[in-house]
Amino acid sequence: MGDGIGMLLLKEKQVRILSALMNKDREWHLTDLARETAVTYVHISKFVKKCEESGLIESERHGRVKKLVLTDRGEDITREALSMMEKLGFTDATPQHVQK
Repeated sequence: MGDGIGMLLLKEKQVRILSALMNKDREWHLTDLARETAVTYVHISKFVKKCEESGLIESERHGRVKKLVLTDRGEDITREALSMMEKLGFTDATPQHVQK
């Protein structure tokens, strides 16, 4: 993402994780997110736990696998974060699957 004010306001890895979850065309699990976002499984696991506690992500256990879904609040915050990144000049921040 680069240096500057954007790094103070937003963390690239977290925005990548949340923006990936905006893609409703696929079912997301921790391992899928790690692979898709190039973020470690451990980092994603800790971040998802915080997001669940904050009401941004909901999860559903299927045996050992956890299915992840953004809540409405999570979607709103993700759109705001992506919009802020774009305003700060990070034009490649918005993935193709995210509608403005």
